[in-house]
Amino acid sequence: MSRIPTDERHREILSLVRLRGYVSNEELAQRLQVAVQTIRRDVNYLAGAGLVTRHHGGAGLVSSIENIAYTERQILNRREKEAIGQLAARDIPDNSSLFINIGTTTEAFARALLRHRALRVITNNLHVAAILSPQADFRVVIAGGSVRAHDGGITGPTATAMIDQYRADYGVIGISGIEEDGTLLDFDLDEIDLAQAIMRNARRIFLLADHTKFARRPMGRVGNLSHIHALFTDRAPPPAIRALLDAHQVALHIAEP
Repeated sequence: MSRIPTDERHREILSLVRLRGYVSNEELAQRLQVAVQTIRRDVNYLAGAGLVTRHHGGAGLVSSIENIAYTERQILNRREKEAIGQLAARDIPDNSSLFINIGTTTEAFARALLRHRALRVITNNLHVAAILSPQADFRVVIAGGSVRAHDGGITGPTATAMIDQYRADYGVIGISGIEEDGTLLDFDLDEIDLAQAIMRNARRIFLLADHTKFARRPMGRVGNLSHIHALFTDRAPPPAIRALLDAHQVALHIAEP
């Protein structure tokens, strides 16, 4: 059996699944020269991270039209998201104004803001509002609209229109996927509209994305990496994305969980 490092095996499995749509465990084991039991563990890990769909006997593509359940996303890569949130919070000065959108990583970022002073926050995330509103010197504004029961997100035309009534120093957004050409992707069209409104109205845009987002392919287009000012993640991005960041002078910050 070969001694292929675990991360390299995971990259090869993801590459094959994206190319074929479905690959059996036996074929993966043969190609990577490891035991089938090792492949099963790899597939279980990748499925838990939302990167593949686990099938009986193999791995397939994840859905491009449906996100992972919010309760699962809350615990998925939690340490990495907390580290990303803490790192991004260091670049937010006291007495700043900022937009924060829906997402478990942006909620981790909100928790990291609690030692700041005199922030002004506009958000469509009820969880973010609940985290920050007890701070006596913070002012928290909630975008109006329909509240989603499953994740506390507020979406719809009213929420988007309200974001367009403000200008803020920073727009802090999460995302569901990033293509190798730099396209930012998400699942829900209402979320996309609101994220685009934040990007229109923020003077600086921070994107928070853990490493799993580099392998996910939702079908909705939000924008491009060239439209942001800084990317906060927990691992070095793929070479093509790193080249794009360099070409557009987008700052890259890598958190260590």
